[in-house]
Amino acid sequence: MQQRVLLIEDDEDISTMVSSYLVKEGYEVEQVFDGAAAERKARSGEVYDLVLLDLMLPGRSGMDVLQSIRAASLVPVLIMSAKDSDVDKALGLGFGADDYITKPFSMIELAARVKAAIRRAGYAAAGAARAEESPAAEAQQAKVIPLRGLIVNLDTFSAEKHGEEVKLTAKEFQILRLFAANPGRVYTKAQIYSLVWEDDYYGDENVINVHMRRLREKIEDDPSHPEYIKTLWGIGYKLGDVLP
Repeated sequence: MQQRVLLIEDDEDISTMVSSYLVKEGYEVEQVFDGAAAERKARSGEVYDLVLLDLMLPGRSGMDVLQSIRAASLVPVLIMSAKDSDVDKALGLGFGADDYITKPFSMIELAARVKAAIRRAGYAAAGAARAEESPAAEAQQAKVIPLRGLIVNLDTFSAEKHGEEVKLTAKEFQILRLFAANPGRVYTKAQIYSLVWEDDYYGDENVINVHMRRLREKIEDDPSHPEYIKTLWGIGYKLGDVLP
């Protein structure tokens, strides 16, 4: 069965070039050319294996579209944009994108990024399926991890702070779960990237920094003085002294 890619790009020449290349690589590609149509697709319930998203769209911005996609689905999103500032990358990743590629890019690099993002999503889904098929093994694990003022629910992939839901992206939850399930263990940025993104780490600290900052903004009382996830300068991160 072909993997489906939703391509959201207003430049028809770029869209045609990307679509043609991905079709040759074996993907089924659906093209959308403006933000309003992209948001309708996000709410339609159609299933895709990956979304390729340009940030500069007519009608609705790419950031708005990204938030609509994330509100409805955990499908991997790869941003492709001429905006190459750290701020734009941080915003895109912070709003739930899985990867970011700057125009102009080579088709070979784009195809490699697409394949990697779909592969990572497949690993996550396979892990969830294995957990469902192994109730005995799952029962041995704590399904709810209580921390001081914060509850991490492994069944529902959710977190609550003082009884109120904390809205986390998939990657933010996976980072929180990693530390909550392994108190006392220190993780380097390379280890976090390898375990959460399930891919090789090439030293791009920006991805880890953005997700860690966004997570802390959501769970910490004072993100500048974090209690739940502590920084060990020059080493990595560990769960703070927050066990009940």
